[in-house]
Amino acid sequence: MLSGKNAIVTGSNRGIGKAIVETFAHNGANVWACARNYNKDFEEHISKIETQYNVWIKPIYFELESEEEIKKAIKSIIFENPKIDILVNNAGILDMSLFQMVPMERIRKMYQINLFAPMLTTQVVLKAMVRRKKGCIINIASLAGEQASPGNSIYGSSKAALAHWTKILASEVTTAGIRVNAVAPGSTETDLMSAHKSEVRKELYKESFMERLGKPNEIAEVVAFLASDNAQFINGSIVDVNGGVR
Repeated sequence: MLSGKNAIVTGSNRGIGKAIVETFAHNGANVWACARNYNKDFEEHISKIETQYNVWIKPIYFELESEEEIKKAIKSIIFENPKIDILVNNAGILDMSLFQMVPMERIRKMYQINLFAPMLTTQVVLKAMVRRKKGCIINIASLAGEQASPGNSIYGSSKAALAHWTKILASEVTTAGIRVNAVAPGSTETDLMSAHKSEVRKELYKESFMERLGKPNEIAEVVAFLASDNAQFINGSIVDVNGGVR
């Protein structure tokens, strides 16, 4: 489905991002797998995937809180190979706290990583995509961006902004042959979710018609479809993947 395509995936060393890299490779895509810090286990894992699916996967490490590091890393990718077909802005952080308990420093950090970093990454990548008159950008939003619930003020609003920006960006770059969409997962089985107490997890199960959490690969399959030529007429959309919400 993605044979011969080149993709950049941020936050690729765990959870949904890791599943996206695996699914892209399974479908024939080469990947620049972006993460914050070097991790031996991560590099061994992607090396096995390379061999298994006969693609290349290159780790790229940079800090999303640093504009200079983002620019340097993405520009190095473009210098190496300007044929970038897909960008997946997946990296994000979660902080569920009541608004009055969150210091502004944490609010700024969440917006930086969940919104401003994807914006800057996209600005740099767009230059290469516009020159080729071709490309696909997928942002990983969240069900939290659509719901109003206690403790969700900062994370939810950052993801809501990401989703709305997705639609606006699509309206601006479609004439350049670039599609922009977002995937909004519901509660998903990741490291963050596994840290929740059992009673919290039970409440999360009740949110979905299917009474379970999503699996990272289920999110990744939707991302792969949107990135493929099979989704040519899907643009400016926010695709919910949550098993149905009560």
